[in-house]
Amino acid sequence: MLFEACSPLGVRIAACTARLGGTLAPNSLRQFRRSYGAPKAAAAAAAPPPSEPAGGRRGSHEAESRTLAVERGAVKEQYDAICVGAGHNALTAAAYLAKAGMKVLVVERRHCLGGAAVTEELVPAFHFSRASYLMSLLRPSVMEDLRLKEHGLRYHFREGYSFTPCRDGRYLLMTTDDEATAAEIAKFSAADARQYARYSALLNRLVTAVDPLMDAPPPDFAALTRGSVTQRLRALPHLWPLLRCGLQLGGDFPTFYEILTAPASKVLRRWFDSEPLFSTLATDAVIGAMCSPDDVGSGYVLFHHVMGGVDGRKGAWVYPEGGMGAVSRAIARSAVAEGVDILLDAPVCRVNLDGDGAASGVTLADGSVVSAPRVLSNATPYYTFKHLVPPGSLSADFEREVENIEYTSPVCRITLAVNALPNFSCLPNVDGLPGIHHQATVHFVDDTDQIRSAFADAVAGRASERPVIEMTIPSVLDSTLAPPGQHVVTLFTQYTPYNLKDGSWDDPGRKEEYARRVYGVIEEFCPGFTASIVGEDVLTPVDLEREFGLTGGNIFHGAMALDQLYFARPTSSLASYRTPIRNLYLCGAGTHPGGGVMGAPGRNAATIVLQDA
Repeated sequence: MLFEACSPLGVRIAACTARLGGTLAPNSLRQFRRSYGAPKAAAAAAAPPPSEPAGGRRGSHEAESRTLAVERGAVKEQYDAICVGAGHNALTAAAYLAKAGMKVLVVERRHCLGGAAVTEELVPAFHFSRASYLMSLLRPSVMEDLRLKEHGLRYHFREGYSFTPCRDGRYLLMTTDDEATAAEIAKFSAADARQYARYSALLNRLVTAVDPLMDAPPPDFAALTRGSVTQRLRALPHLWPLLRCGLQLGGDFPTFYEILTAPASKVLRRWFDSEPLFSTLATDAVIGAMCSPDDVGSGYVLFHHVMGGVDGRKGAWVYPEGGMGAVSRAIARSAVAEGVDILLDAPVCRVNLDGDGAASGVTLADGSVVSAPRVLSNATPYYTFKHLVPPGSLSADFEREVENIEYTSPVCRITLAVNALPNFSCLPNVDGLPGIHHQATVHFVDDTDQIRSAFADAVAGRASERPVIEMTIPSVLDSTLAPPGQHVVTLFTQYTPYNLKDGSWDDPGRKEEYARRVYGVIEEFCPGFTASIVGEDVLTPVDLEREFGLTGGNIFHGAMALDQLYFARPTSSLASYRTPIRNLYLCGAGTHPGGGVMGAPGRNAATIVLQDA
């Protein structure tokens, strides 16, 4: 459901009235990735150039980004630490380092801060969360330590959280009212309605047990087993959260292991038999992942999306007021209050090394040099080591390790400005006003075979004929996003291979044709939807890479696959946030615990930097 990133290009804007500007998979999937994934040579060729503002107007998010940033002339020649990229994780790391007394500079190549947790006014008076679009996984520790509510973060809870319209005219509406949700499920299966409460209780227990792992770096087993006495003592505290997790899992450990390793379809089939409940839950098992619910490891993707919560409400997903850029702005305000400098429109072309091969600062695209004894990269691991580090600085073995990180993405993000509230045939609008179902995430999949078929298309190297679609309408709760009576609609769609078997996403009309396919599916349930569109922003995996620096278009900075989690994220040698280059650290979602606007990678990276200082 979510994103994180580092930057430009790749939007298609159309308007009626104004210028708008898994890796562990079957053999067929392995073959697909060899043929139609994001090959590293292509990723390198498509590396984002120095940033320019995308087409469209700069709205309040961009304007406040400017007020939080410093002018080029105010940048000092020397800092204690430099963060490359102003994604929310880099801003989080910078804030923690500054709180510890360091003087920190954050450099961002785009015209606004936030990476992929951003809000942009591409259509006049409509404010788009272009990449990430819901908040749930942001760590409570980050919220509290950085006092984000004091720095203006507001959000809207949703009474309805899942709505699945069915092709036979029925629907499944799941809300915060447990009894009402059970009654909805019972329309399709009384047995599944009874099971759902037990299933939810189990997931809550597992989430509670795993929670401590999110706020701590993974154990550094190399330091624990082969390090000096000092290194062992430093690494020892990071072992405790893992032990605590194991103790708390207790008798649930076998079930947790199954969820972690099994196909989601196997996990869900233990509990449920009915559609559309099965397909609704299965969608979260593939969201952002190039896999089907039948692939090994999809169970973890399902689990990853229930690990969050807001203000103590487990599993809650909220709409930040002002869009996802509001999250980044609140973190930036906290960082600036601690003395952090933020510089926009400042692409970094190189991480500089001193005579001993340690990071010593950065060189910007305009040739200026800023020095610091510590550099943290919020870019993807691939971009960091292939584009920012001087050639010849890394061993051949390490470069091969980096090249094998999985970045395959199935995602095409579409954001729309519409002049009318979507009207579902199965649950018509009353007096034109939003209902509870409009607050929810709408799943346009009422049968799991639709997911399998859509994935099979991608394995064959083509965009899904009938895409898997999730819709949210944040403006039904957040009136700041659109003019009265009009709305912002976000669509998370898949599967769209980075490389197509026949042609390219840059071919004339290619994206438009896919978008029409998406709208056609929605039109089956919401007649008149297509006619209501007055502006659109369509971002394929190629566009997500160009615009936000997401290698391969992967929204998580690398697949959330079993071989890229915890002490193997993004690789076993990089799991400590340290890199082979002394004083160069990773702080983005490519590190533990991964993507989803969590802030945890930035917080954990800052912990390691301070430990090494």
